[in-house]
Amino acid sequence: MRRLVGPGLALAAILLVPLVAPPYQTLLMLPFMAYAVILLGLNLLFGYTGLLSFGHALFIGIGAYTGAFLTSRFGLRSLEAILVMSAALGALVAAPVAALCVRYVKIYFGMLTLAFGMVFYTFVLKFYRLTGGDEGMPFLRPLLLGRDLSAMPKTEYLVGPYYYYCVAVLVIATLCMWRIVHSPFGLCLRTIRDNPLKAAALGISVPRYRWCAFMISAVYAAVGGALLGPPTGNVDPTLAYWTHSGNIVFMTLLGGFTHFFGPLLGAFVFIYLQDLVMSVVPYWRLIFGALLAVIVIFAPGGLMGLLASRRRERATLASGA
Repeated sequence: MRRLVGPGLALAAILLVPLVAPPYQTLLMLPFMAYAVILLGLNLLFGYTGLLSFGHALFIGIGAYTGAFLTSRFGLRSLEAILVMSAALGALVAAPVAALCVRYVKIYFGMLTLAFGMVFYTFVLKFYRLTGGDEGMPFLRPLLLGRDLSAMPKTEYLVGPYYYYCVAVLVIATLCMWRIVHSPFGLCLRTIRDNPLKAAALGISVPRYRWCAFMISAVYAAVGGALLGPPTGNVDPTLAYWTHSGNIVFMTLLGGFTHFFGPLLGAFVFIYLQDLVMSVVPYWRLIFGALLAVIVIFAPGGLMGLLASRRRERATLASGA
């Protein structure tokens, strides 16, 4: 029961943000929720399976471009249909990619995923007539639960209906992932992460379980990518670039990949800290990188690991007293 207190308070705070925070701060929550969905999937692959992907922006780009194609080229505006189509296309692309990549581990797995990610980035950059090249593609305002809100001002739309729609998607994605990692399937993934040889000796098909984890992770990334489109109204190749993959990996490390909610905390801190540093200094990349490096050095277990160690210290002091 105690484990639910923190997530419950966090959810209550998220629901109250549009009511108490300025619109600009509320708008920053939209990429946070999209990246939270993405990182739930990435951490299944990294934190629970032990495979670090450097090319996960491939599936973010697939989700974003799927939404852009459906809204601007085919006139399909239902966000529910967009999310389903993004997830399906992400799974379709991930199936052969995963089948090849899961045969390798450690740096070889990471480099293979990076290579596939760069192939997709080159495709969306060079096929100008199809994807718009470096100018990107428009992502038209989608319908929410069948409701056409095109007459509503954009900011009001984003901090109102779209915001709470993203909250609902994040809650559903979190509950599904919680069920996955606490199921026998999740236990098998942790066994594979800790000792793949022992897992194989126990009769667990290591490649098949890794393939399934990769597929689930790709579906989450594609759904999160689709959620990134409406706030900006445009998607471009930078969503699929390798630095974008690096950012989401860093968010995972920053929050703490050994904790279920760690990557979500990492995404929140990364987005708001980046915005704060950008608004203060012109050479924000230098300062931002240094701050993140300090955090990782002094908290190798991530921010959630640091919070957990502080709680243990207080509990030890209380029991000693």
